[in-house]
Amino acid sequence: MSTTLAAPSGISGTASALRKLYFVRFAFALVWAGVMLTMADEITPAGGVLLVLYPLFDVGAAVYDARVSRSTGSPRLLYVNMAVSALTAIGLAVAATSGIPAVLRVWGAWAVVAGAVQLIVAVPRRAMGGQWPMILSGGISVLAGASFIAMAGGDKPELSSAVSYAIPGAVFFLLSALRLGRSAKDK
Repeated sequence: MSTTLAAPSGISGTASALRKLYFVRFAFALVWAGVMLTMADEITPAGGVLLVLYPLFDVGAAVYDARVSRSTGSPRLLYVNMAVSALTAIGLAVAATSGIPAVLRVWGAWAVVAGAVQLIVAVPRRAMGGQWPMILSGGISVLAGASFIAMAGGDKPELSSAVSYAIPGAVFFLLSALRLGRSAKDK
């Protein structure tokens, strides 16, 4: 028996599918940040696994997004996001063995690139509704990523700041999901 995910038709179908994805991303980010913050003082083996899990989850979310949003445009940038997030997972696995500054550099570079991709993907989706939180989140991610890279070279680099970055991201996903629900009702 094989199950396939059929792409929803039209903007309202895509908006509905993205709404579900954004709710899942909201919940995942909050739980992940909550657990990670309890172990952010040093990188333990469990913490290393959780660090790698976050970009891997992003890969899965981008795969789903690419499948469900095919009818609203080219998923090319989502493929870029998948590749960048997969490479980030590998980079974090290696960086976790070198310490917090290395993790901050990899995490920051990922935040810059993924934020830029998120911003570029969200702008044409404005007609669907619910994308302003994604546009803001993408722009903030770029700035936050640059700050993580700068922090890595500082006197006391802290992993908790990079972990905490997932919380506003979660809120933006929630806001976008709620706005997509309103947009679907208005159309």
